[in-house]
Amino acid sequence: MAAAGGSPSIVEYFGGEDGYRCGYCKNETGNLSHGMWAHSMTVQDYQDLIDRGWRRSGKYVYKPIMNQTCCPQYTIRCQALHFQTSKSHKKVLKKMLKFLSKGDVPKVVSEEEPMDSHIEDAGTCDFAYKGESHVSQSELTPLGVDHTERAEDEDQDTGEKKEEGNVQKVESDSLRLHADKETPVPGEPSHSAKVHAPPKPGRKGADLSKPPCRKAKDIRKERKLQKLLQNQTCTVEGSQLQAADQVFLLQNSKSKTNQPKTIEDFVFVSLPDDAQHKLEVRLVPVSFEDPQFKSSFNQSATLFAKYQMAVHKDTPSECGENEFTRFLCDSPLEAENAPNGPECGYGSFHQQYWLDGKIIAVGVIDILPYCVSSVYLYYDPDYSFLSLGVYSALREIAFTRQLHEKAPDLCFYYMGFYIHSCPKMRYKGQYRPSDLLCPETYIWMPIEQCLPLLEHSKYCRFNQDGKAVDEGRIKELGRVRVLHKRTVMPYSVYKKRRKGPSDEASVQQYASLVGQTCSERMLLFRS
Repeated sequence: MAAAGGSPSIVEYFGGEDGYRCGYCKNETGNLSHGMWAHSMTVQDYQDLIDRGWRRSGKYVYKPIMNQTCCPQYTIRCQALHFQTSKSHKKVLKKMLKFLSKGDVPKVVSEEEPMDSHIEDAGTCDFAYKGESHVSQSELTPLGVDHTERAEDEDQDTGEKKEEGNVQKVESDSLRLHADKETPVPGEPSHSAKVHAPPKPGRKGADLSKPPCRKAKDIRKERKLQKLLQNQTCTVEGSQLQAADQVFLLQNSKSKTNQPKTIEDFVFVSLPDDAQHKLEVRLVPVSFEDPQFKSSFNQSATLFAKYQMAVHKDTPSECGENEFTRFLCDSPLEAENAPNGPECGYGSFHQQYWLDGKIIAVGVIDILPYCVSSVYLYYDPDYSFLSLGVYSALREIAFTRQLHEKAPDLCFYYMGFYIHSCPKMRYKGQYRPSDLLCPETYIWMPIEQCLPLLEHSKYCRFNQDGKAVDEGRIKELGRVRVLHKRTVMPYSVYKKRRKGPSDEASVQQYASLVGQTCSERMLLFRS
């Protein structure tokens, strides 16, 4: 789903920075990543990038150096269409329903709800400053192509394919960039914000490598069915029935009301007329041109500051409106609508939770061709008793399932990074079924197969096929698209025009990390 006729992605690659402080293990220089500044980005390019282990924080897009960083961060996705609501998830959903309908406020947080407390992903705090771009908008507006260079490329580069030189002209007004691009807010990068407290001392928590516990009544029922099947016939009220028929009767004896409830049964339940509270969830595009976004901006920014100061102990200057805008409102993603896409379109959104007319939480999400990607969550600490981190994650899973009805390809919920080496970050594995991304071959593996490997080593290649390689790897460096002096060209042409020392090593590294497909679609800015 490339942006046909739309703005191409424009990025500046910064390479691997020096090590910086890790928010997980507190190592002062152990956190290592590659980074680039995205001046603009199509939703398809970003989808392909996160499927190669990248993630964005504002307009800064980064990829952990997995085999070197102190706390490897594995991209995790939940299979939303097959989502299984756990016991603790149901508790959170029921707690919200009780609060809305009766006004019930739990006096204490149950010890049986390890996911109830909300801790942010603690990530890097200063790489955004290193990744700030100082390139002017005019430099990023392509005028066209140097046709002389194209002919020269076709004549002399016999080893290259001819289409390398067929540089398409990009209309000067098609590249829209937001004004006043500044550094994203210092603080954690944009990992998913739904985090749960670690198990209390003496409690190990759920063993994610084992299947969920089964209820005793289900086991009894299964035994009864097996016993009936062993007896070829059985008598019910004086009449003979085949065992299979008897089994069918037993399986259907349960009324439909006792069937396992789906997440929708909890989320979209009708409240009584005399409900104490009203909760409304609004999806607002992240755009100052949108009336809803504009009118709620001040309230949303104030809530962000309250949350950051209470939960992260930020000072007021660290979470002002400018920081809020850079971190959670400045997005490189270009809004896009497609015939087979969701009605709301693709792009960056704020999912606002309005309780009795005021915002109590905001989930920042990206809606992409194949997934809803969670970026961040902030909420009113006064309502922490509602477990809003868990509740919003469950709402976002339900929302993903809802979008799937109109957009069949959209069926996953991306939760950011799973960090096994940090126990408090393992909670994301409790949203089942989920997959982790292999850091070498970029294929998805069920988390159950990955956990035993991670117990032995914090860095793992999940794909056990030793012969498997990265199918999207760079094969032709000359085909990488470059934006140089406002002209779009393949790297093979740019290399001849460039003066000064070669930058081939840097371009090679960039292309190997984004992959062949993205390297041929995105424009790599070169000064």
